[in-house]
Amino acid sequence: MTASSPLLAESAFLKAARGEPVPHTPVWFMRQAGRSLPEYRKIREGVAMLDSCMRPDLITEITLQPVRRYGVDAAIFFSDIVLPLKAVGVDLDIKPGIGPVVASPVETVADVEAIPDLTPEHVPFITEAVRELVGELGGTPLIGFAGAPFTVASYLVEGGPSKEHAKTKAMMYGAPDVWDALMHKIAGIAAAYLKVQVEAGASAVQLFDSWAGATSPQDYVRYVMPYSSAVLSAAGELGVPRIHFGVGTGELLGLMGDAGADVVGVDWRVPMEDGVRRVGDRVVQGNLDPSLVFAPTDVMLARAAEVLRAGRDAPGHIFNLGHGVLPSTDPDQLARLTDFVHEHSAR
Repeated sequence: MTASSPLLAESAFLKAARGEPVPHTPVWFMRQAGRSLPEYRKIREGVAMLDSCMRPDLITEITLQPVRRYGVDAAIFFSDIVLPLKAVGVDLDIKPGIGPVVASPVETVADVEAIPDLTPEHVPFITEAVRELVGELGGTPLIGFAGAPFTVASYLVEGGPSKEHAKTKAMMYGAPDVWDALMHKIAGIAAAYLKVQVEAGASAVQLFDSWAGATSPQDYVRYVMPYSSAVLSAAGELGVPRIHFGVGTGELLGLMGDAGADVVGVDWRVPMEDGVRRVGDRVVQGNLDPSLVFAPTDVMLARAAEVLRAGRDAPGHIFNLGHGVLPSTDPDQLARLTDFVHEHSAR
């Protein structure tokens, strides 16, 4: 089923992403596939994270679990932002409690050139899983995604997660030729990865720039934005809505929209009314603090109502958390939140 099919075209999520009137504010949750669900933990028992991202049966089941449980308005493809690197042969693994760890960090142009470009032949399991999902989801859109160049580059340069991104910035400032080569390489891989997902049936894409908030607006414009723009531009040619999200990116929201996004994700640190103003004439996504699911239900729902109220001032609003679902989240709270958003916004 393609995004142009009547059933999908009428989905609240795709209507909102296009800035069209909706019957209710659509809702989905970043990291809804997995994390807090007991059925997810059960199916993942004894299966390494990246292995689970390369098995179509597991990808399909895990992606469908939150749609079945919550009735959210979109599914997010179960994968990881470093999966395309693994698929082209980069020696990396996801270590429990740590995150992605790269065996040989990138330091030189030669290191960059040693990374193959991604082709559909590298990820046949992605094509298979997306096609299976689209058939199962019917009128519920599937969101494909990729990691943005800056965030993926940081993993490759640092060798793993980093709070300071010191090695990343050292390369950015001190070895601009290596930085440019690396960012071009990752942008090409991300664009190709999104194309595989859309051509298999994904109805929208999200570009995650988890660490872009580590840059100043000046540095973002010079060292980050051109490469994110290249990915978003390539995705734009596929004719699907493009969501751009980063963490700690309050000062960058306008720029992230200018990079080529149709929808800009606002993290929870920015009041939604400020986020709406900063992204201008674009659709917004977000932005309830993920920790509010641990508050009393009435407190959580009152704050959700504030987000919905602020979102009405944007050309379109897709309700989401301001980052991913936390692992210890009570799934019942997300179910209550989904029902509330649907009912409250439909009034």
